[in-house]
Amino acid sequence: MALSGAAAIWPRTGHAQTPVKIGRLGLLGATFAASWDRRMEAFQSSLRDLGYVQGKNIFIESRWAEERYGQLPALAEELVRLRVDILLTYGTPGTLVVFFYIGDAVSTGVVSSLARPGANVTGNTYFLPELMAKRLELLKDTMPNLSRAAVLVKPENPLFETTLPAVQAAANSLKIELQQFDARDRNELEPAFLAMTKNNVEAVVLQEDAVFLANLSHIVELAERQSLPIAGPVEFSEVGGLIGYGADFLDMCRHTAVFVDKILRGAKTADLPVERATRFETVLNVETAKKLGLSIPPLVILRADRVFE
Repeated sequence: MALSGAAAIWPRTGHAQTPVKIGRLGLLGATFAASWDRRMEAFQSSLRDLGYVQGKNIFIESRWAEERYGQLPALAEELVRLRVDILLTYGTPGTLVVFFYIGDAVSTGVVSSLARPGANVTGNTYFLPELMAKRLELLKDTMPNLSRAAVLVKPENPLFETTLPAVQAAANSLKIELQQFDARDRNELEPAFLAMTKNNVEAVVLQEDAVFLANLSHIVELAERQSLPIAGPVEFSEVGGLIGYGADFLDMCRHTAVFVDKILRGAKTADLPVERATRFETVLNVETAKKLGLSIPPLVILRADRVFE
């Protein structure tokens, strides 16, 4: 079986080395199915472009951990027992079980290198530590007097060990005092934001994590209550966050279909190089800035790819 992580792609041993008419895919999700509607449509649309139609010559079985990462191994085993041809997952926690995308495939040890993964796994990656540092820089550009910021993380995420040092280095360079706040699930988000206010935090950088991505609207609501500007992934600005910066997840989901097609036609997963994301976006929400009483400098607006008025 092939595991694709942007897919993480993990092919079953002895998979036929000839094109197949019917493929069976297993999707292992860390959060909730509803949070993946747009990405699933992007993936299936790309599959259709390649000639695969759900229910005809491609079948997708999904299992969702619903934010309980400890469930991932059992759900992965369940999909394996169904003898799917390719196991698809996303994010570092999912990939470590057996990747749609992963924050940093090399530093977390999922693959030995991008060119030669060296395992029965391949997919797309983006380098999250650099993206996280860039989010803090964008906050500083937007708020020149920023002196105290928070980074909201889920410490169980293996990427925590590489992203936090990168954000701390950026904070040191920008002369910003950085404080860490943890949230392991939706229920811990509100206490984290209340603690930020008590500690006089002026802005927040959001770590990429499946739990946070599944609760972006709730995070925006909590930030508005505490009048805290936040920089997070691109989708964050689309639902009312101040700054969104990151890789284009929908583009990576579309590209996952290419990995699937190659493997179903006989390619060996370990021979398919892990590909770096090539599309990145900066998105600003001017309406949110007005609610927060912020005036975004014109040069920052000019550098943005998209601006929500």
